[in-house]
Amino acid sequence: MPVTHEDILHWLQQSAQVLHEYSAFLTQLDSAIGDADHGINMDRGFTAVNAKLTGLSDADIGTMLKTVGTTLVSTVGGASGPLYGTAFLRAGMVSSGKQSLETSDLITLFDAALEGVKVRGKAQAGEKTMLDALIPAIEAGKQAAANQLSIAQVLQNMTAAAEAGMKNTIEMVATKGRASYLGERSVGHQDPGATSCWLILQAFSDTMTPDAAHE
Repeated sequence: MPVTHEDILHWLQQSAQVLHEYSAFLTQLDSAIGDADHGINMDRGFTAVNAKLTGLSDADIGTMLKTVGTTLVSTVGGASGPLYGTAFLRAGMVSSGKQSLETSDLITLFDAALEGVKVRGKAQAGEKTMLDALIPAIEAGKQAAANQLSIAQVLQNMTAAAEAGMKNTIEMVATKGRASYLGERSVGHQDPGATSCWLILQAFSDTMTPDAAHE
């Protein structure tokens, strides 16, 4: 089954709820290696996104995602706003006019989001950033798609890979962003951006497999 317009709407609502619930945890992670505001900023941004969703009930998926992107850029402070905003803007551009997404569309969407984050953040894998969750997630998604798994299974595999990537950041030395100032002292701390990336993917997976949510 494809991802429908309604699924995207539910995913975004679920993301807002989860990021609100995990706001304190994300900020706690960020207090160790950043500016102690990641959870606050993501909660603020997705609260603003959630407020705009009611006006997007008739919009195509591309318009919805681009609206998310512009909202995050304008409401989220620090590096997270431009990075997540760019990710959603790029995803919206490649899904413009679509009312549903097949597996190939989904992979294209995430590829576009990834390239946007790479360009905007000038980062790559292994630097203790959100990319360390997003890159393995997309690789797992492509493998699952090649094996002709369902969209729900593709998203489950992506989420599992993102979680593993997120945990791998604990032993990484940060070389990008505020955490890079700590050098070796950043080791032993989980990256908050990788964590929020995993949470958003988990929300998407739960949306497409509601029976598996919160098991």
